[in-house]
Amino acid sequence: MDLSFTPEEQKFREEIRAWVKDNLPQDISHKVHNALELTREDLQRWAKILGKKGWLGYGWPTEFGGPGWTAVQKHLFEEETALAGAPRIIPFGPVMVAPVIQAFGNAEQQKRFLPGIASGEVWWSQGYSEPGSGSDLASVKTKAQLVKDGKGDHYIVNGQKTWTTLGQYGECIFCLVRTSNEGKPQTGISFLLIDMKSPGVTVRPIKLLDGSHEVNEVWFDNVEVPAENLIGEENKGWTYAKHLLSHERTNIADANRAKRELERLKRIAKREGVWEDQRFRDEIAKLEVDVIALEMLVLRVLSAATSGKNSLDIAGLLKIKGSEIQQRYSELMMLAAGPFALPLIREAMAAGWQGDFPGGHPEAAPLATTYFNMRKTTIYGGSNEVQRNIVAQTVLG
Repeated sequence: MDLSFTPEEQKFREEIRAWVKDNLPQDISHKVHNALELTREDLQRWAKILGKKGWLGYGWPTEFGGPGWTAVQKHLFEEETALAGAPRIIPFGPVMVAPVIQAFGNAEQQKRFLPGIASGEVWWSQGYSEPGSGSDLASVKTKAQLVKDGKGDHYIVNGQKTWTTLGQYGECIFCLVRTSNEGKPQTGISFLLIDMKSPGVTVRPIKLLDGSHEVNEVWFDNVEVPAENLIGEENKGWTYAKHLLSHERTNIADANRAKRELERLKRIAKREGVWEDQRFRDEIAKLEVDVIALEMLVLRVLSAATSGKNSLDIAGLLKIKGSEIQQRYSELMMLAAGPFALPLIREAMAAGWQGDFPGGHPEAAPLATTYFNMRKTTIYGGSNEVQRNIVAQTVLG
């Protein structure tokens, strides 16, 4: 396994770095580097800049309008954008549902849905989890009944999804729905694309502990969905869902963001006067070792893909380690700032105050939000306890 980059790959990295430097809005980069809240407009603005360049679907093959990059090129793109302070690409459209449409959708669906995803014009949401179906997705109860009448074939959808991230912005949502109760639970699930502006769709906010609005409940009350919005075959949605989840869990690991946040942790530690504390620096060193190990694991997968060898099925392992690292760096940031990390005044922060006064601690202002938000990472995308069972069965044997 050769983990060094070729001269061609290094040249590619430099080209990406130069383009990002010229095109990433500085106000957005400032917010990302300081963990300040990004608005819908911020996220959409960057998505459209990437879309215009043809890079929002950076993992797509050329046949679907993507750049056709190798696995290593995709990694370098992710690393350079993260280190520059670019927002994470909202994954639901370009990273999650697009590969499903490309792999299992028909030509008409690909023509209808992919352009809006590639350009950043259409905001997608994910409809997987339900109040009683999180890590056990096979138990979903949202029902879709096929109706054939004068309106044309369509599904009537009833049920509820929850923890829908940024669903308040959603224009379309991909959902796991139950179309049959026969046989094993997994065999009765279908994959349906739904217009969130359809009559009967209601989005209700779930306010988080810090007062932010990131997740939602989505209710479906006799929502009519054209039958042509069914991806693949009816009752085969579980297969498509597993294809999507491998992308989600790898995306959650986000080694490149961990590298950027590690540098932020060091800045905070130096400003807050704890950098000289040997025991605290030991904790940072241990975290840095784990971040490097996570990156090496990612590069190992890329090396296997480049050489044509089958890599281990380690999406779950990447998710476990990546999510735990995210929690650790947020905890260490809180410890470094001490009591200055405790106040959380969203109204003041929204008005522009970041503790930027003589003797203030501007880095500390958003730390409580970051800490609270990272508590979820070991739960969403398949809880780490479940992922450990999967790794034990599929990787360790």
